[in-house]
Amino acid sequence: MKKIILASGSPRRKEILSNVNVDFEIIVSDVEEVVRQNENPETVVKALAFEKAYDVSKKVSEGIIIASDTVVYKDEILGKPKNEDDAIKMLSAIRNTEHTVYTGICIIEAGTNNKIIDVVKTKVYTKNYSDDKIKRYVATGEVWGKAGAYAIQGFGATLIDHIEGDYLNVVGLPLSRLETLLEKYFDMCIL
Repeated sequence: MKKIILASGSPRRKEILSNVNVDFEIIVSDVEEVVRQNENPETVVKALAFEKAYDVSKKVSEGIIIASDTVVYKDEILGKPKNEDDAIKMLSAIRNTEHTVYTGICIIEAGTNNKIIDVVKTKVYTKNYSDDKIKRYVATGEVWGKAGAYAIQGFGATLIDHIEGDYLNVVGLPLSRLETLLEKYFDMCIL
């Protein structure tokens, strides 16, 4: 199997690949994640995933580089909260409604022109949780570094009613789509 390089320092993405015994190394991209609010969320995540993968591809001579980027979208792109007030605002905006989680995936084979960029969307429906619950959730610290200020794989699951789509997409790396892309375009199989 070709060497796999994960272009991410995300512990969640690392855990997803580790859980299926994929042998990989991590090389974190130096790309600054710039999100412009007026851009389409699909365009944003695809562009950022490509920028990260391309940055890492220039640092290695061989290997399959996997990069992704995730945003939450509810009337606007909800990135990672900057402070407590920002986290409260985001969690209030998605309360008792649905929003969409977009994850862009880019796979580049270093030293070649072989690359693919794709996006996965998942609808997330939240409960009608209280302001007090929002404050308690923010106090857990789980909101930091998370798009939309929540982690579905942690305490954030208590805020969710149900989802339509790929659960791992909401966590940050849609493994099923990743495997499909690796198999179709790179002749690799995770399973």
